Amino acid sequence: MKYILPLLLVFPMLILGQTLEIEQDSTQVEFMIVEGDSIPREAINLEEVLLLHKLKFNSQDNRRRYYILKRKTLKVYPYAKMAAERLDSLTKQLETLDSKRKQRRYAKKVQKYIENEFSAELKKMTRTEGQILIKLIHRQTGETAFSLIKELRNGWRAFWFNNTAYFFDISLKREFDPENVKEDYLIEDILQRNFQNGVLEEQKSALDIDFFKLTSKWLNDKKEL
Repeated sequence: MKYILPLLLVFPMLILGQTLEIEQDSTQVEFMIVEGDSIPREAINLEEVLLLHKLKFNSQDNRRRYYILKRKTLKVYPYAKMAAERLDSLTKQLETLDSKRKQRRYAKKVQKYIENEFSAELKKMTRTEGQILIKLIHRQTGETAFSLIKELRNGWRAFWFNNTAYFFDISLKREFDPENVKEDYLIEDILQRNFQNGVLEEQKSALDIDFFKLTSKWLNDKKEL
């Protein structure tokens, strides 16, 4: 033990004394093992991360409105995500059925299930929460709620649902348009922030949304956030 301690003290000095003599290898690469093979790679693949701007509000009233919108968006997004998942499942299943009659029966069954699944929760939603949900269904599926109902059932049912929704100030034809509607941009901002912090599970939007471009546009807008 008495010989080891002096060696530990001297060893760093020996290393420092030799640093100038070490030739750096500019061709050095990092290796990863894949199924027993060594594959050279020069970079580590990282998941893309959006660098979000710091939120700034010009008034307490604007701050309050943003956080109210955030609370409502976080509440309804999971239902829009679920609607997109159900639609995807329905589409794949319909492709396996060999007759129009079977397809109609299956579509009717799934649509009834979706309506029953949503109805209880929809009754608990406020007008603004319902409208945000309609927008997010368009964001996640690429189609308005009106179009989905029309495709899965028939035009009369879509007409009936849309006119019923008007009693609650909700249009099933409403689209998600963050490029031209400030509130929709703020909803997208809320989604992106909560995807990053893990509060929401991200599901790729069916729409082509360039968040950086949108942010640049709205941050340069003269209106308050």
